[in-house]
Amino acid sequence: MNEAWIVSGLAGLFGLMMGSFLNVCSLRWPVDQSVVAPRSRCPSCLEAVQWYDNVPVVSWLILGAKCRTCAEPISIQYPLVELAMGLMWAGVFAAHGPTWEAVRGGVFLTMLFGISISDARFYIIPDEFSLGGTVIGLGMSFLPGGIDWVTAAIGAAVGYAVLWLVGVGGTWMIKKISPGRLEEAGVDQAMGGGDIKMMMMVGSFVGVWGVAQTVFIGSLLALIVFGPIASMSKRLIPLGVFLAAAAAIAYGWGPQMLDWYLTEIVGIT
Repeated sequence: MNEAWIVSGLAGLFGLMMGSFLNVCSLRWPVDQSVVAPRSRCPSCLEAVQWYDNVPVVSWLILGAKCRTCAEPISIQYPLVELAMGLMWAGVFAAHGPTWEAVRGGVFLTMLFGISISDARFYIIPDEFSLGGTVIGLGMSFLPGGIDWVTAAIGAAVGYAVLWLVGVGGTWMIKKISPGRLEEAGVDQAMGGGDIKMMMMVGSFVGVWGVAQTVFIGSLLALIVFGPIASMSKRLIPLGVFLAAAAAIAYGWGPQMLDWYLTEIVGIT
């Protein structure tokens, strides 16, 4: 068997385990619960899950998507997240080989996925993902490959500043154009602090240009996909979900998109 396939397969298995842990993090951190204790348990009967019932994807299938103890349904979120993480880690190692850049990419995409789950379900982006991720991003910038530490530090600062300014400007504009709109939605600002801190983390991994691409693509996706729903239901847009998707795009194809823009649109050859 080709060595690259073996490496990708092992990375995929690691990703499955990371997906299992990510489920715990994305469900417990937003409600200020520890991811260490108590151990994994059924959300219905609160019975602890035994190790043989906690094998990623496989256990869910063997148990028929039900708790062994109380037979209550187990959300399909668990195997889907595990499977997605397995494919994600296999993909970055297939793209970059057994390198530090593959590890960096896997860690970054894992945090983005965790942010999207938390924000979609709770409208909260835990500091463990944003602030903790920023520290990890800055630390990993010293590894071979990827951006250097200066670019990472500038990217983190710009990421925070840009979204903070967008939040301040958006709040002022909404209050001028549609007084009372924020109060109807149950908030006092147009941009949550979690989104701002998240962009600091994104900047530490993809730099200034990656921040620009993430904000542009994320805002566009949010308006197209969720904008009509938000306008009719007056629900808040979980912007972190769309920023996370955009950051993943910026990480994977950012340089190519920038080259295309400068060459085809601006005319720089």
